[in-house]
Amino acid sequence: MDEQHISYIALGSNQGARLDHLENAVEKLEGEPRITILASSSIYETKPVGVTDQPAFLNMVVKIATNYTPLDLLKVTQKIEESGGRQQKGTWGPRTIDLDILLFNNENIQLNLLQIPHPRMFERGFVLIPLQELEPNLRLNDGRGIDTYVNQLTDKEGVRKWRSSFGVEE
Repeated sequence: MDEQHISYIALGSNQGARLDHLENAVEKLEGEPRITILASSSIYETKPVGVTDQPAFLNMVVKIATNYTPLDLLKVTQKIEESGGRQQKGTWGPRTIDLDILLFNNENIQLNLLQIPHPRMFERGFVLIPLQELEPNLRLNDGRGIDTYVNQLTDKEGVRKWRSSFGVEE
């Protein structure tokens, strides 16, 4: 079997049944024969960024093991977004479901279609806070720990734990 890679994927939704969209996306990831979900963060409710005239988001991060290449994993996440009714409505527009590959092993990937680490993850509390919950000792490619990035955030107040998991409300 191909080599297993560790990747982190951020999920977010702010349209319709937000929790259902997250659950469906996680189920679709779990249903992929070449993906194993190793852990998932709590679900966080976050104020919208950029375009603030829209509903709050639910966000979470999952840690997976996969033998997909980064581009094949991107195709899987895009397929899940499409099946979840996602339509491109601008960079910060509302969405039923959004999946972003944050990290893939310790690789730096700079392609037109895919950049890893995700280029804006280091300025987004709704990504870093769930990622820190999952991997409090995570060291990034530059050698700095996740705590360093979380401590530099300016939008932490807009991110609050909403549920510990899909079944348990805080």
